[in-house]
Amino acid sequence: MNTEKTYTLADLKVWDYPGTALAVIGKPIKHSLSPIMQNAALEQLSLNDNRFKEWAYFRFEIDPEDLSEALEFFYQKRFLGLNLTVPHKVMALGLLKTISNSAKAIGAVNTLKWTASGYEGFNTDGYGMSKGIEQGLGKGLNENHVLILGAGGAARAAVVECLSQKAASIRILNRSKDRLDAMLSSLSELKGYESIIPIEAKEDLADLPEMGICINATSLGLNQNDPLPLDMAFLTPQWAVYDMVYNPQKTQLFIEAKKLGCAAKTGLGMLVHQGAQALEIWTEQKIDAHIMHNASENILSNQAS
Repeated sequence: MNTEKTYTLADLKVWDYPGTALAVIGKPIKHSLSPIMQNAALEQLSLNDNRFKEWAYFRFEIDPEDLSEALEFFYQKRFLGLNLTVPHKVMALGLLKTISNSAKAIGAVNTLKWTASGYEGFNTDGYGMSKGIEQGLGKGLNENHVLILGAGGAARAAVVECLSQKAASIRILNRSKDRLDAMLSSLSELKGYESIIPIEAKEDLADLPEMGICINATSLGLNQNDPLPLDMAFLTPQWAVYDMVYNPQKTQLFIEAKKLGCAAKTGLGMLVHQGAQALEIWTEQKIDAHIMHNASENILSNQAS
């Protein structure tokens, strides 16, 4: 079957792929790089293990109101693994019986695995982010000061991972105080919560430490005319900047950070490593993330040219 096509719920209801099927579901979903990078990794696995020759990864556009019905069909059709993206990550949480501790803490799932008793939910976003930062910026979250921009699902995953990695402090800046307060309230029971410092006024940024890691967990940067998520005047060149946005490969935040002299990276590494961990959950094999990275980077480069 065609792994480049975008399938629908109607296609799912008559699904008859004989091999082991995996898929990403969301709306919109046509832009997703997941089929490209996951199928590249599966092809590599099949070179050494014939079991994976019949594995394939697809994409499905599913309306939010159809998610519950769709998950039932995915389970009946024995899709071994699913990746969930916007807007399904939070919605799916209430549809699962078994959820990993990290997914519970984040309040969202992005990876499902078929089991005899139903789908089990995981969240690999935090792992993907930390690996993306580690490899892209050459530093880890542990004992570093972190400034997180945003208070949505991506920001929450970033905060939980920073707590897990024992960051020295975690500052959070968001345009909506109500949304920030709601996220902080939901995280208040987590170990290390006292290291979180909400930034309630722009002026508070003047008290930033001399160095740290700034993480953009907003969607600002997806469009060319988006404003910067942060006034760069508050950062010193000793700060590193990680933009979760991966397309375009050079966001305006990335460009301005480089001008300032900061180490900077955009979010392709996060996408790749969250996907690699998901594939490891499904296959129980060690995955070469470089294969996935190269396949994704080639597509992005072709789109930009």
